[in-house]
Amino acid sequence: METSELLKRVRQIEIKTRGLSNNIFAGQYHSAFKGRGMAFSEVREYQYGDDVRDIDWNVTARFDKPFVKVFEEERELTVMLLVDVSGSLDFGTVKQMKKDMVTEIAATLAFSAISNNDKIGVIFFSDRIEKFIPPQKGRKHILYIIRELLDFQPQSSRTDLQCVIEYLTNVLKKRCTAFMLSDFIDDRDFKNALTVANRKHDIVAIQVYDRRMEELPDVGLMRIRDAETGYEQWIDTSSKALRNAHRAWWKERQAKLSDTFTHCNVDSVSVRTDQDYVKALLNLFAKRN
Repeated sequence: METSELLKRVRQIEIKTRGLSNNIFAGQYHSAFKGRGMAFSEVREYQYGDDVRDIDWNVTARFDKPFVKVFEEERELTVMLLVDVSGSLDFGTVKQMKKDMVTEIAATLAFSAISNNDKIGVIFFSDRIEKFIPPQKGRKHILYIIRELLDFQPQSSRTDLQCVIEYLTNVLKKRCTAFMLSDFIDDRDFKNALTVANRKHDIVAIQVYDRRMEELPDVGLMRIRDAETGYEQWIDTSSKALRNAHRAWWKERQAKLSDTFTHCNVDSVSVRTDQDYVKALLNLFAKRN
């Protein structure tokens, strides 16, 4: 993308998503995500009624009388965007590409974060870690993130969700809120990695998908290509049995994904590229309150 066109698109995304963040999401984001973490503040002498699980045994041993740890709510969050840049995101049949919607949602969340004085960072991933942008504050940092969202060229077209989840667990030492933005098209099981990561961090899953994943159109012979493997084949969409089988496959896939998120205690939302992601995000925020 040429520099002038890129800057123009960055500006368009900024105007739209910052407006959404300021006018719609500010209060909802704050109430849904602020104060979720507890940070160690100090120690004090044990008092009757204190939770024995808060006893600091090292300090207690040193002074020969019980001391407890005092915690306070963390007022500043670290927010990470885990952005899928695999080949399957370069697909869209109705209103926009999946990649475009992911970019808008990511930018909206980024502006919501900095409006609450939170740090924001990004991990671009495919079947590898493509790029890590460490968490920082400020408009300049957000605009850099948007430029990367618009113009980033991944090395791989495949997807490995377990890879990015394990990377998040290892690279971020402090607790963060992490938004996974993906179509979640990965047949490998990432449940164990997600369970471990969500114990340390607060993970939220945002699935973006196209309606043709849900339902095939009746348009006769169609050549389809797997964007991640390059495999091509012809299918006959006039076959009702084929369309029904595709619909059943999608429902089974979605049910399995939903079970994974429920098992791992991860909040999630799914939004189609021809639907309003604003409504989807507001529902997600409301679910957390």
